[in-house]
Amino acid sequence: MKAEEYPFVQELITDKQGQVLKVVLEFEVYQRLLDAIEDEGLYRAMQAVKGETPLSRNEALEELEQL
Repeated sequence: MKAEEYPFVQELITDKQGQVLKVVLEFEVYQRLLDAIEDEGLYRAMQAVKGETPLSRNEALEELEQL
């Protein structure tokens, strides 16, 4: 395996058998990947409640108190 075969990867750290153990990324790339993962999670959460009626502020606070 070569690092240049993978997007964003600067270096691959492998064991003696050549199995990849760690990946080295630039910190800016790492932050962009985290942002993309968070955005995807938010999108999925929004899609999951797409058809639901929003709660009022007071209703939402009451729901939170029950947790």
